[in-house]
Amino acid sequence: MTMHVQHAPLHCAEATMSRLPYLITVPSLDLNRYLGTWYEIARLPIRFEDADCTDVSAHYSLQDDGTVRVQNRCLTAEGALEEAIGEARAIDDSNARLEVTFLPEGLRWIPFTKGDYWVMRIDAHYTAALVGGPDRKYLWLLARLPQLDENITQAYLAHAREQGFDLAPLIHTPHTGRLTERPLP
Repeated sequence: MTMHVQHAPLHCAEATMSRLPYLITVPSLDLNRYLGTWYEIARLPIRFEDADCTDVSAHYSLQDDGTVRVQNRCLTAEGALEEAIGEARAIDDSNARLEVTFLPEGLRWIPFTKGDYWVMRIDAHYTAALVGGPDRKYLWLLARLPQLDENITQAYLAHAREQGFDLAPLIHTPHTGRLTERPLP
């Protein structure tokens, strides 16, 4: 979940209209174990995330109301820190299917402004995760460290292909270490 603007995409209806097979998620997600910082290893290109961003990370923290605060960061091609603050909410008891919005707090109630964040695969130690949307337009490979073993990367990407994702335009996110050294507020 590495969106870098204040708007989430409108794509829920697209998946229904295109009649894609149902996206299979993990049976359950332990949100408490999922919290913390994740680094973007790879992603499909998306209009709301700068293709030249490096050092992309997402920090998740539980809020008092049970929602998850999302703090996405990256460095632009010019070296400027870009940040987006959002909110995620589980949409079923598995906690593996979430909706996220990056609208300003007062506008987050507006219908059809949330993006899908479905956890398709995660390892037993919660160190690597594959996240996508049912329309197959959004995909993130995340890890607890800025680099991920190539064999693990390929296994997770194979899982995405099996679920119908086109990985031809996949972007592998560079990590220089510049952003990861800065503490999160």
